[in-house]
Amino acid sequence: MSTRHGRRCLGLCGGLIVILCLNEIALGGMVSAVAYYTEKPSWLPSCRIYEPGFTKCSTNSIQKLLDQMNIGIPEIVESFGPFDPMHVRDIIFKQDNNEVATIRANLTDLVVKGFAQTKVKESRVSKKDFNWQTKIYLPKMRLDGKYQMAGRILLIPLSGSGNIFIEIHDLDILLLTTTELYEKGGFIFDNVTSVRAQLKLSRVHTHLDNLFNGRSPEVERSTNQFFNDNWRDFYEALKPLIVGTVENILNDVMSKVFHLIPANFFVEDIPTPQEFYASKPAAASDNESKSSEK
Repeated sequence: MSTRHGRRCLGLCGGLIVILCLNEIALGGMVSAVAYYTEKPSWLPSCRIYEPGFTKCSTNSIQKLLDQMNIGIPEIVESFGPFDPMHVRDIIFKQDNNEVATIRANLTDLVVKGFAQTKVKESRVSKKDFNWQTKIYLPKMRLDGKYQMAGRILLIPLSGSGNIFIEIHDLDILLLTTTELYEKGGFIFDNVTSVRAQLKLSRVHTHLDNLFNGRSPEVERSTNQFFNDNWRDFYEALKPLIVGTVENILNDVMSKVFHLIPANFFVEDIPTPQEFYASKPAAASDNESKSSEK
């Protein structure tokens, strides 16, 4: 006799939500709770860090992961939503005493598009600390949402609210991910402690509706044109917002993935935390201090 069970989600892990999926099973009425994978997915290639060719293998492995994220990993979709288009949390942005901008802005109802076209150019893992350095490329990333803004950008006073989009073309991202190893259920996992991103791009295009609260459509049009003609300065003005958005997105994605998929499914010969940190007694405290400094 079988019982149908809907999916339920629970759990906290270091402030990050971990999904516990209760799948439909017809085995004498028993239900299995899956907090993490105990079998390596067939779509994920494993690599060995102490063998030649690891970086090439790892680059292919992370590309396969992102391709599968685009198709949909049920446990990730359950907690995070689709990979593309991606719904992201609201942003409160404040920048004072800057040459190009003094601004306060709230961005809500944010949707980011473009990650489905992500190409992994290189994925390195350090043998020293098992931190990740990943180079990825997006032909175009677009952010759509609603804004409330007051201040100035490029000496232009702004006050308004409405719809906004920002398009970034030829986006190269260098992603620096700090992790700590931990063990659970006989498997080794990466705990993501920080994510930093460095961006290079070829063009930014933007549009803000209802600038100046709709008082002058012609001035609104010419201001948007000015921002696009001077896109490098506009990008510098909003660079902390854009970089922070990318970092938050990738931090959320990687945290959920690495809590779900054991690290030894990515790197077969990764040492256990006991083996790794035993040879480096100060590693854990060093990681904590580095994390607090960033």
